[in-house]
Amino acid sequence: MRKLTFRGGIHVPGHKEQTCNLASQPAIVPDRVYIPLSQHTGAPCSPLVQVGDAVKKGQKIGEGKGFVTSPIHASVSGKVIALEKREQPGGNFVFCLVIENDKKEEWDEAVKAPANPGGFTPEELRKIVFEAGIVGLGGAAFPSHVKYSPVEGKKADVIILNGVECEPYITADHRLMLEKPDRITAGLNYIMKSVNCSQGVIAIEDNKQDAIAVMEKATAQEKNIRVVVLQEKYPQGSEKQLIYACTGREVPVGGLPLDVGVVVNNVGTAAAIADAVELGIPLIERVLTLNGAVNKPANYRVRIGTLFKDIIAASGGYTGETGKILAGGPMMGKTLYNDEVPVVKGTSGILILKKEDVRSEKEQHCVRCAKCVDGCPAFLEPTTLVKLAKKELWEEAENNDLLSCIECGSCVYVCPAHIPLLQYIRRAKQAVQAARAKAKK
Repeated sequence: MRKLTFRGGIHVPGHKEQTCNLASQPAIVPDRVYIPLSQHTGAPCSPLVQVGDAVKKGQKIGEGKGFVTSPIHASVSGKVIALEKREQPGGNFVFCLVIENDKKEEWDEAVKAPANPGGFTPEELRKIVFEAGIVGLGGAAFPSHVKYSPVEGKKADVIILNGVECEPYITADHRLMLEKPDRITAGLNYIMKSVNCSQGVIAIEDNKQDAIAVMEKATAQEKNIRVVVLQEKYPQGSEKQLIYACTGREVPVGGLPLDVGVVVNNVGTAAAIADAVELGIPLIERVLTLNGAVNKPANYRVRIGTLFKDIIAASGGYTGETGKILAGGPMMGKTLYNDEVPVVKGTSGILILKKEDVRSEKEQHCVRCAKCVDGCPAFLEPTTLVKLAKKELWEEAENNDLLSCIECGSCVYVCPAHIPLLQYIRRAKQAVQAARAKAKK
């Protein structure tokens, strides 16, 4: 039987064997957490508490203005001791509320299970998702309530849960599917109800046969939910590529999944929604994978605001000479200057690479092999975009669909000339976006 997939893409080694069979476990709950007031796409939050205030676990401590935003909650009980700027896993610096943990683990009074979670209306479900601070846990961290809100003239007829996890070294979603299939299924049902959609799909690549079996068993009695098995390929977890693989529908350039009747969510997002709806628990922790050059690779359930260095230390520390620390995997992860950055809602993994494992080849001239063109899942010509970027021809680059690049890194991976294609393309995108912002002003 031919397995579904998308056009283009590449095959990369998974490097998942170190952690795929390790059950997720609670991570160390640190003496202090550093909770960024912006962990999502959209308007950042303003603090609702001040230095010196006592807070409880699950208490709302940050709130943003506007529709595209997501509130922030305390992941421990204790005392707010500072409001300071700190680097985030994405590389930018944002204000963080620093909470000194009193170790009491006292829940806020607002956190309570409702009497009849099955009786919520779609509008009530969307409000719960918003108030719980739930965003996409696959990495983009887009506020989930926005995806579920009605849009005039558009209707979703299928919800896709992304269980692909094609990024090397990361196994957090894999473990979540094995350990909490009922939570994922319940969450998908709530998502379907919140958007008045009757069809749900859980997409999993064929290198996770155990997860496929577990999720098929969990959904066996669900008439409107099915598991779709996809061919293993990178970057199949990217939204547009996943939609094409599962449905054959193509999201137009500059368009959104809803333009083709689809809403996509991560399996972790669905599990978090089930906890919010049925237990009243906001998003204050997530599963992530710690992998690479550490003494004890693991899958952890980590409180938001825990520093990377605390997790690494609890796993026995580094092994060998560290060459690179990544928030995420080697393909789309962000390189960090140090390990003193906090876990945020979109942190799916921490990867430590040894110095000898970091590529250091010098850039050479393009040999016009077209491997980057063949592998690009967005059907772009990376070499053309890079030529334009080097000449700072930003407008011409934009006319060559520059902004359609999903920054998956496939072009860099296959380039025999070791050209940092993605870095040039990112520079061009930043220039175009800056020019757009200037024009608006």
